Amino acid sequence: MALSTSSNFAKPDDAFRMIVEAHRGLDDAQSGDLDAALVLILANHIGDIGVLRDAITLAKRQVIEAVQPSQQ
Repeated sequence: MALSTSSNFAKPDDAFRMIVEAHRGLDDAQSGDLDAALVLILANHIGDIGVLRDAITLAKRQVIEAVQPSQQ
């Protein structure tokens, strides 16, 4: 199975909103714990180490580029 990077949601804005709303009322530590728990639950659901590896690589690249955007 290859990592899918296009939206698989019929309503992607609803999915994004649901994740944002899940953090409402949580402090920073609880919010981080929620993110970590969600990642582990979804990684287990995927169940494919190769897809997980690709997702980690992509996510890490996006985080690094957000902090240090490339010079154009």
